[in-house]
Amino acid sequence: MSSAPDYHGIDDPERALKYAVQHIRCDRAQIIEGIIEPVSPTWDREAAAEAIRDQIRPRVRELGCVTGSGNLDLPGSSNWYVPDIAVVPAAHAKGATALLPEDTLLIVEVTSESNRDTDRVAKRKRYAEYHAPLYLVVDRQEQSVTLYSEPGRLGYTRVDGPHPFGTRVRLPEPFDLELDTTELA
Repeated sequence: MSSAPDYHGIDDPERALKYAVQHIRCDRAQIIEGIIEPVSPTWDREAAAEAIRDQIRPRVRELGCVTGSGNLDLPGSSNWYVPDIAVVPAAHAKGATALLPEDTLLIVEVTSESNRDTDRVAKRKRYAEYHAPLYLVVDRQEQSVTLYSEPGRLGYTRVDGPHPFGTRVRLPEPFDLELDTTELA
């Protein structure tokens, strides 16, 4: 008779995998459909995220929220995401090690050559499944921005885009602002 593997005293393989990724010897990592991926954004990708962050920051503060790239857990799946930007209520963030996508007001992913299909397909599906209300994809390879909203059982039911860089893209309530995507080009 074989015994169950020991996952550092954790008897649930999902929890063990998520524990492991939090203790991996690199800067940061995420789990995409069970595969551990290091998170190492380029400066170009960071500049795109910062351009979005700068535009939404005043409204984020008015809403009592913070922006960051903290851990997002997707319980019941082998996924643990580190978004480029997540907007969350400050009260949820305080003392939290990980939040759920439904705890966010907005998630932004900036694609790179190595992860664009992940951001376009896998994360879009999972963020909708876990009720992230707004999901913005900044696709640097296609030079476009797409906003997904109204998550449903089968994915997002509303899609605004893709819009070419340089287009103004409206973020609905609670943001109620237009993003200038010119700096993303």
